[in-house]
Amino acid sequence: MLRTALLAAAGSPACRSLVERTPLTRPVVRRFVAGSTVDDALAVTAGLIGSGRAVTLDHLGEGTTDPSMAAATVKAYAELLTLLADHGLAADAEVSVKLSAVGLRLPPDGDRVALDNARRICAAAAAAGTTVTLDMEDHTTTDATLGVLRELRVDFPWVGAVLQAYLRRTEQDCRDLAYAGSRVRLCKGAYAEPASVAFQDKSEVDRSYVRCLRVLMDGAGHPMVATHDPRMIAIAAELGKDRPDWEFQMLYGVRDAEQRRLARDHAVRVYLPYGDEWYGYFVRRLAERPANLAFFLRALVTR
Repeated sequence: MLRTALLAAAGSPACRSLVERTPLTRPVVRRFVAGSTVDDALAVTAGLIGSGRAVTLDHLGEGTTDPSMAAATVKAYAELLTLLADHGLAADAEVSVKLSAVGLRLPPDGDRVALDNARRICAAAAAAGTTVTLDMEDHTTTDATLGVLRELRVDFPWVGAVLQAYLRRTEQDCRDLAYAGSRVRLCKGAYAEPASVAFQDKSEVDRSYVRCLRVLMDGAGHPMVATHDPRMIAIAAELGKDRPDWEFQMLYGVRDAEQRRLARDHAVRVYLPYGDEWYGYFVRRLAERPANLAFFLRALVTR
């Protein structure tokens, strides 16, 4: 019930306004978000890489209905990618892109706008010597996102995809994408979805995650195991013990000590968001783990 309420708050303009106006919020947000500027993002990226971890950077923003905002997001990614190359970070840092931030919801042809804009970001990534992963959003965008992925992979076969284990369709999507050269990040999912399309019970989601993980580990692609769950981490380590071409992915600010421990024996990539549009991302992190919410509330009380 708490998770449902928090996910509803993620889409509430009134809640967003209240949280963003609270002066104590931003220092707490910095646990999960690198900062507002590209310089903030570069500084944190360098530190993470120095600790033996790789990075995927997300310029925060989603659901734009303004073409100028979509264009600004493309420009921000192009600038970021150039700076990653200039600072010698591109070998260990890629970018993650939400298609709704680059025009997916723009009428009348958002799919085409998002594809064109994502193609520009991919071209900038290729020039920088790194890669792009397409983030997955709520279930209404899944087909469109996978459609854009297929078209991008014609010219940029290294573009990564994200699949969410709580969706009932995902096991089949994993089978479809478990081919040579395919990069797939498997996560549990962080949006409020109806029972008609998504498993609602945690145990069902966990079982789906393991089924999907087995498909990816048995395939010829590059599995990217996005989880903080100790049980899923152990299962992934066992399933992947005989193959080198996979990695763990974890969120910035969540279980840092575990990330460092895993990085001693496995490839670990940290999902690092930055920018002013942090509200939706932040609230979804609170919804995922009660410990995150407790940390947030405790910080508000003690500051």
